[in-house]
Amino acid sequence: MTGPAPLDGDQLAQLGRTEGAPTTLAALAAGQHTHRMLLLRVLLDALPAAPARAATLAGEHAALLEGAERAAPEAARRVLFYPLTGSWAERCAHRLATGAGRDATRDLAHLGGLAAAAALRAGLDFRVRVSVDGGRLALPTLGALDTPTSGHAELAARHDRLTVRLPGEAPVVLRPDPAGHWRSTDPRWRALHTLDGGPRPVLLDDLDPGRPAPARAALPEDGPPRHALRPAERDHWSRLWHEALPLLRLGGAARAAELALLSCIVPLLRPTGGHGGHTSSTSAGAFGAVLASTPPSAALLAAGLTHELQHAKLAAVGALNPLHHQDDTPRHWAPWRPDPRPFDGLLHGAYAHLALAGFWQSLALGLEEPGARDRAWAAYCRCHTQVGAVLPTLRAARRLTDDGRTFLAAMAERHRRLASPEPPRGHLVRARAYLETAWAVWSRQHARGTVT
Repeated sequence: MTGPAPLDGDQLAQLGRTEGAPTTLAALAAGQHTHRMLLLRVLLDALPAAPARAATLAGEHAALLEGAERAAPEAARRVLFYPLTGSWAERCAHRLATGAGRDATRDLAHLGGLAAAAALRAGLDFRVRVSVDGGRLALPTLGALDTPTSGHAELAARHDRLTVRLPGEAPVVLRPDPAGHWRSTDPRWRALHTLDGGPRPVLLDDLDPGRPAPARAALPEDGPPRHALRPAERDHWSRLWHEALPLLRLGGAARAAELALLSCIVPLLRPTGGHGGHTSSTSAGAFGAVLASTPPSAALLAAGLTHELQHAKLAAVGALNPLHHQDDTPRHWAPWRPDPRPFDGLLHGAYAHLALAGFWQSLALGLEEPGARDRAWAAYCRCHTQVGAVLPTLRAARRLTDDGRTFLAAMAERHRRLASPEPPRGHLVRARAYLETAWAVWSRQHARGTVT
């Protein structure tokens, strides 16, 4: 398999402006999908390095997975390209390569459910043994079966019917409904919840054990739920999602279009690190997934998705077209963070805040309620001023590639265009005063020997 084609200059400029035509966004996704297939090949080739018993069972699962991909590639790849498959595969391949046998065995247990889900989507008849991990048998993109059983379950699929047999328990039967969702009358089965109304269905995934760890998690309970969300919690997410969609459309055509990159939202139990408010994050290995605590409002959900999708886009850009060769020493001031940032972190933050500046400006110009408009102007001024403070540092970097210069020139062009129309004067004055104070505080703590 050959590597993906790099982006051309026009595509880089589109993305630098925090935009992207559908074909450009599709090129980003295609690059990530090529990387995913290569990663899975590396993982499957490394299976003999697992402990013997685990390697034997994983070999059966790998054969089923490859059979599904051959029989119905498009259907099977809904599982293979699912974001959380990527974070699991990266972790599993790393543990096999480093000889972490016990951890690798536990990770490989997920391969059975992954293969079964792909085979179900591909319409195959099959029979396979799979491991039950932590009281849950997960079928990625479909749902999970909660059970007190540990050990193995037998899955048998025939004629659009899946029977799950667990030791000492009654069989569980699943069938697809007309929409293709696998359902069961058994309350132990929990189908994934779907958020609809956008460019594509988005899964609210509170069940998949392949999910990545959230950024800056400080406590075990900071992570995704160990149990499914309650129905009322799922309904709350649906309500916020449907209220956020029109805000994203109002926030600009690019904000609505890039939802096509989003495959799932992984709900967090609470904001990571034990802090209040709303937090969200992405993982480079889980392209298309956003991890998020429950936002207090639809506007903050829309802003959080805008922010995180820029990180996903920029990571995908860098995988196709390296933008710089700067080192990863944390030395730079980022007005939105209290700690020094490495160059790439500064670039990511500036890119996300540039998109947020455009989002909030569009809301400030389009919302009818005076209080909401006022809050949007305040957020626009803060983001636009912050990005303006760091663009000179980014553009002056000595180890930018030619593609990086193209990208940053487009970012600067977008920042200049966002200066008009001029916001209410009071908001601008407050944003500049905040920036000056933030710099003064940061410089007292960190500026010795650092670069702004």
